[in-house]
Amino acid sequence: MIPSRGLAVQEITRSLQLISEDKRSIEKDPKTLQLKRSSDKPTVFIISWLAAKQKHLQKYAKIYIDQGFDVIVAQITPWQLLWPMKGSQLVAAEIVKFLKNNEFKNGLIIHGFSVAGYVWGECLVHIARDLNQYQVVLDRVKGQIWDSAADITEISVGVPTALFPRNPTLQNALRKYMLYHMKAFHEPATSHYIRSSQMFHTNLLRCPALFLVSKTDPVGTELANGRVRDSWESSGVKCTFKVWDRSPHVGHFQRHPEEYVECVFAHLRQLDLTGTKQALRAKL
Repeated sequence: MIPSRGLAVQEITRSLQLISEDKRSIEKDPKTLQLKRSSDKPTVFIISWLAAKQKHLQKYAKIYIDQGFDVIVAQITPWQLLWPMKGSQLVAAEIVKFLKNNEFKNGLIIHGFSVAGYVWGECLVHIARDLNQYQVVLDRVKGQIWDSAADITEISVGVPTALFPRNPTLQNALRKYMLYHMKAFHEPATSHYIRSSQMFHTNLLRCPALFLVSKTDPVGTELANGRVRDSWESSGVKCTFKVWDRSPHVGHFQRHPEEYVECVFAHLRQLDLTGTKQALRAKL
């Protein structure tokens, strides 16, 4: 357990963490990932961007924890992204198992950043294989928020930027490798990216969605996110699309903190969550 400014960060698996104000150690069934102590709070499931630092993730977690939520964070590594069958797909299966075997009786929100669109697409591929068993996961999700969601077409731009944010030379070298990787390893890698992207665009979730994008983001582009929004709206999903003129990839909150939080709270207030609406109104 890692305490941080009043928050407790506890490992559920290598890829999943619980962040809350409750300092008591969590107990879980290692086979089912069911937590022994159920929470009486709504839960936000954050799917992180690549190479996210703990201190940055906790800033987002704190937005929600201050409003009475628990927060789960899921992360994948660059290696897991490059080799889906041995990496990201195993994490996706773990996510689905965790979401299925815990009740989240006061509501569940997904808040995804960047590569999270791909990760959730892999989760949907897993869910679609046995919809009868996993429909309960979809039913539990009351709302979704997508910050700088990156599509397959931007992977070769996004991964180098995430890993080497201040080194253009290394970015360029890795970008060239990524393009080679996607061409050379179509079956073990790229075909899975494409399938995940298709599932993300069709999305089995029907709960309201909030998109947070920027005109200057080269990774989670306004155009690509707009295509996703159009696809979801055509299937009846209520979508809110917030576009900033200038802010970096997964940097909207850092650049526009008050406006960002207002957008998120406005989205949450329309959802079916137990015990949060008054608190959200009071904060604003």
